[in-house]
Amino acid sequence: MIKVENLCKSFSRQVKDNSNKKKFKTKKEEFLAVNNLSFKVGEGEIIGILGPNGAGKTTLLRMLGGILTPSSGYIKIGNYDYEEDKNAAKKEIGYLSGNTKLYNRLSPRELLTTFGSLYEMSKEEIEKSIDNIIEIMDMESFIDNRIENLSTGQTQRTSIARCLIHNPNIYIFDEPTLGLDVISSKSIIDFMKRERDRGKTVLYSTHYMEEAEILCDKIYMMHKGEFIAEGSCEELKSKYNTNSLRDIFINLASERGDLNED
Repeated sequence: MIKVENLCKSFSRQVKDNSNKKKFKTKKEEFLAVNNLSFKVGEGEIIGILGPNGAGKTTLLRMLGGILTPSSGYIKIGNYDYEEDKNAAKKEIGYLSGNTKLYNRLSPRELLTTFGSLYEMSKEEIEKSIDNIIEIMDMESFIDNRIENLSTGQTQRTSIARCLIHNPNIYIFDEPTLGLDVISSKSIIDFMKRERDRGKTVLYSTHYMEEAEILCDKIYMMHKGEFIAEGSCEELKSKYNTNSLRDIFINLASERGDLNED
């Protein structure tokens, strides 16, 4: 469902220029936020991209979601190559950004209706989809309330509902449980499990190692734009002889001598 080959994304940043000790100057420096990544994600899988802030997770997911253009590399979503038919590829995806903003003066129902029309769905298709989403996401109690009056958990469920309206085959979620309470987090986790059981593909990022441990079929640990480990939870624990994903990551990052930079 997702195929990525040799994917890179470079940015420029200002760094201190040490060539003149007497004056403080800066210069532009190119760096790779995503450095030559290749992987595949199949149907009915939940794949976790794990790593701290600054690891490159969001940059990777934004490229897969069609928001950022790669500096180099290849992305295939379903049957569509991004370079050949990006719009068709994006219709296969429900993408949730870590900083998604919603229209506060709308209700969730109005928001979903608006997005359904953007996907060129008929009125009947939209209404049927919304009824289904209300049941899946348990939104009956607040579906017609203004978004500005919703709790954090209800707002996050509305954000995810927006991704469901067109019934995509692939979900790409950037930190979907960040800042949520235990009950709200559980509802999101249960949703991802149900979609996997329906044969959907879920790719999501998190820095909650314990969450990924109970949820993911496969894990990619990401640090400084690179994958430093990959495999199922059981495979990783066996390979590195520990019961803690957190310990695996810390040890691998420490070996590279730059753990504190994140």
